[in-house]
Amino acid sequence: MNPHALVDALQDSRGLAQKRDIAGVVQALDLGAHSPVPVGDDCAAIADGDGWQLLAIEGFIPEFVERDPWFAGWCGVMVNVSDIYAMGGRPLAVVDAVWARDAERLQPLLAGIAAASAAYGVPVVGGHSNLRGSGENLAVSILGRARRLLSSFDARPGDVLVCAVDLRGAYREPFPHWNCAVGTDPARLRGDLELLPALAEDGLCAAAKDISQAGLIGTAMMLLECSAVGAVIDLDAIPCPAGADPQRWLLSAFPSYGFILSVPPRHVDAVIARFRGRNLACSAIGRCDDARRLLLRGDGGHALAWDFRRESVIGCAPPSQPELRHA
Repeated sequence: MNPHALVDALQDSRGLAQKRDIAGVVQALDLGAHSPVPVGDDCAAIADGDGWQLLAIEGFIPEFVERDPWFAGWCGVMVNVSDIYAMGGRPLAVVDAVWARDAERLQPLLAGIAAASAAYGVPVVGGHSNLRGSGENLAVSILGRARRLLSSFDARPGDVLVCAVDLRGAYREPFPHWNCAVGTDPARLRGDLELLPALAEDGLCAAAKDISQAGLIGTAMMLLECSAVGAVIDLDAIPCPAGADPQRWLLSAFPSYGFILSVPPRHVDAVIARFRGRNLACSAIGRCDDARRLLLRGDGGHALAWDFRRESVIGCAPPSQPELRHA
């Protein structure tokens, strides 16, 4: 893909625009000054003896909840589970908050939550419900625990960016959600996710992020900003479904299983082998550097996607990178 065309599309990306809204919230709450943990990771990581308590929450766009309530319920659990594993943890339980106009409209939303809870083996232990809302809305929070962290703040110059994704799926139209989880053997789902904490605990990787609705490129940008590094990404090396529109895949696709990892060069082959050993697509797609810029390389040469020295993405760049290293 031509990197210049992709950069032009990136500026108008809805997913990236939504992530950039985070910066205003971070500033308004003065999170950098008052949060006991670095803000910008997939979960809040709170030191707890010999490990870390992990806490996260996801809210969902009302249009999505109203048009596809069962899958929205499923995603409420799935995306939170992914956040926990992206940080090297294992999920313990979720709670949900649901609003609907009546009980009938609420049922498919609850059915999706229940199905994902069973598939991923993560119990729903409470929440909040309201049957007198003006429409259907959903938020889900999750608790987990990690023995050793994967963090958005631990990518280092010289690390290799590795992308791992499950291409055995299809878009759930009209939304850019790549569904490779519904109907899949639960044991396979859980085993594929278990790769992440195993990589952390075996010391093969310290930095990772799950691919969100900012797409692969937007997710990489958030990881780079939090770690105060730059990178060059080779667009032709990124795993992509056959026949998929590359621009949609890179800028807005939200995979059911997709992660970007920052891996020391000596461990790259071992990390890739673990994912491929479970029939997951996995490739080295670039390398981190100290330039604090993201360059995209492809047909047509190089294009500057972002300069973190001039403009933030989510406003979570650390004031002093070495002090925030977790592993």
